[in-house]
Amino acid sequence: MKIAAFSGALMEYSIQEAMKITANLGFDGIEIACREPHLSPQTSLPRVKEIRRLADEHVLDIPALGGYMGRFSESGDSECAAAYDEFLGLLERADYLETDMIRIFPGGPNAFLAADYHYEKAAHWLRKCAEEAHKHGKTILLEIHNVSLIETVESSMRLLGMIGEDNVGLIHDAGNMYISDTDFGRASVTGLGSRLLHVHVKDEKRIREAGGPGTFRNVTRHGEEHFLQCRLGEGEVDHRELFEALAETGYGGWVTLECFAPYPPLEQLAHDRDVVMQLLRETASAAAPTSASPSSSSVSAPGGN
Repeated sequence: MKIAAFSGALMEYSIQEAMKITANLGFDGIEIACREPHLSPQTSLPRVKEIRRLADEHVLDIPALGGYMGRFSESGDSECAAAYDEFLGLLERADYLETDMIRIFPGGPNAFLAADYHYEKAAHWLRKCAEEAHKHGKTILLEIHNVSLIETVESSMRLLGMIGEDNVGLIHDAGNMYISDTDFGRASVTGLGSRLLHVHVKDEKRIREAGGPGTFRNVTRHGEEHFLQCRLGEGEVDHRELFEALAETGYGGWVTLECFAPYPPLEQLAHDRDVVMQLLRETASAAAPTSASPSSSSVSAPGGN
């Protein structure tokens, strides 16, 4: 597995500074958040080429572009068309950046509140995106996310089945799945199977009341709940079983650190990097004696990474 930093944790810096910081911290790559001042579907092509040059200079891969467009399920037709056009702009820039995967959001509401037509509309537009991405040799990523159509393994696989395109896969995000109060351990990895193409990690915990730095509210199946963003290992999202399952199943893709705890960005990225590296060492060592076992599950690594 390779480790990337999410540039969204470094939005107070320019993309040039964010890439230098990421390289200095020893990451293998940087997943670019597609919001200015880092990147957008409107970013000029000369600037995009400069970002690619800087990635080469810092010996950083760009495994994925974290797009924010989409949200098709609850949007009107004109809004969906505009989001599709934004995706096409980002797809063109992905070619210049030599990036294989682009994240799109399907939209909401929460999976347990969604009607069939929410899934049908999202599937229609995501299929269009996937068909265009296929022409460029790109893969669409859908992030398992709270307050969305894909909060669980089951709802995620339902939407993928409706889209019906092979170049659409899922981002496993234990932090988001913790918020939704759904399994994010071994069963989630085996349940997603070969459609698990990317992994995000972050930590959170439930609190009595939001309002301070790093806190937020979300509607879950339990009602309105309050959360605090934490550094890895300091919240309630235990990633050990996830990393054990990734090691056991031979996942060879990327793990991106989405660090949004209320700490200085460099401090929180360095902390989370150290926690993940330790988890990787421990779980790889534990999985080694049984890696050849015929009973072990198999998860395909993303192609082209």
